[in-house]
Amino acid sequence: MDAVPFFTQAESFERQWPRLSAHLDEICESGVYSNGPKTAELEAALGRYTGARHAIAVGNGTDALVLLLRAAGIGPGDEVIVPAFSFFASASSVALVGAVPVFADIDPLTYALDPAGLEALITPRTKAIMPVHLFCQPADMAAVAEVAERHGLLVLEDSAEGIGMRLGGRHTGLLGAGGVLSFFPTKTLGALGDAGMVLTDDDRLADTVRRLRDHGRPATARAAAPPGPRPDPVGRAERALQGELVGTNSKMDEIQAATLLTKLTTLDEDIRRRALLADAYSRRLRGIPGVRRLPSVVQHEAEVDPVFYVYLIEADRRDALVAHLTAAGIGTETYYPLPLHRQPCFAHLGHQQGDFPRAEAASHRTVALPLYPELTLTQLGGVCEAIRSFFTGSTS
Repeated sequence: MDAVPFFTQAESFERQWPRLSAHLDEICESGVYSNGPKTAELEAALGRYTGARHAIAVGNGTDALVLLLRAAGIGPGDEVIVPAFSFFASASSVALVGAVPVFADIDPLTYALDPAGLEALITPRTKAIMPVHLFCQPADMAAVAEVAERHGLLVLEDSAEGIGMRLGGRHTGLLGAGGVLSFFPTKTLGALGDAGMVLTDDDRLADTVRRLRDHGRPATARAAAPPGPRPDPVGRAERALQGELVGTNSKMDEIQAATLLTKLTTLDEDIRRRALLADAYSRRLRGIPGVRRLPSVVQHEAEVDPVFYVYLIEADRRDALVAHLTAAGIGTETYYPLPLHRQPCFAHLGHQQGDFPRAEAASHRTVALPLYPELTLTQLGGVCEAIRSFFTGSTS
């Protein structure tokens, strides 16, 4: 069997190149390469797609989390509850604004924050709960919202993986005060590099994020002070350089916006293809000894629209399985080998092994298999046969 990469988008870019090339020509003609017309077009398009009143493009998904937290008023002395099993940025973003991440264990079926344990974690310093929508489905937002409302807490969503996911018809990122999207290349909607977005229906929150992403300047600064010779060197230009807040430089590049605009045209088709592949994996892997758990979409009172960003399984001898697949030329990704409460930079919080047993169990057993629209059923079958051969010594 030929090698099967964990992720590739080479074929899709070849297919979509004419449309992307036209966007790139327009960028070069405009001379605006950051936070320009293509970025505005993308923000409008994703606002329509998600239903968000405000879709604010930024440099990457981590910046989106940091800016969302800052705009929501989270800072030194505050506590934010996050799941112990997630990507590093779910906790590091909290630390970067000076607040303290307070870890919660996870639901073993969704891998998302378990609402049942929230009450015991709330203190007078708790300001927000930040659930993470992982892998293929939303967290239990109804239960999270109930606890948050009872204690007067904000709900801010790490929906970096959540493009296309909906709960009760509402897109992830819009089930609380605000959320984020990541467009890292491997994501369901991926750029050519780093890019991210903040989603919110809150006008004040959106205005603050827009200022913070551009050194604290008002959102109209670029229009007020266009590049090139300025006949009014004090008036508009001076206002454009005024930092009303201490912000950062996290504007989206126009090339990334153009890439995302191009790929957005096939997003729903890609989501359907991912669902077909996920179903094929489940049918072929079911019953193999050693494959302990396959993905399952948990039903809520509200209708769930899942999106398979990755196909995650739990397996015995996970690391040995990964080595076996690697030797066969099959790419995998381990999510997440070290839970957040065991990260060295959070050692000062005093957590020990065993504090969050479900998160720790997942970190030892989970592995993601190749999943992207270009993956063929033949390649998928080869991945499944390699897994079967590892556990049974048989290829049939």
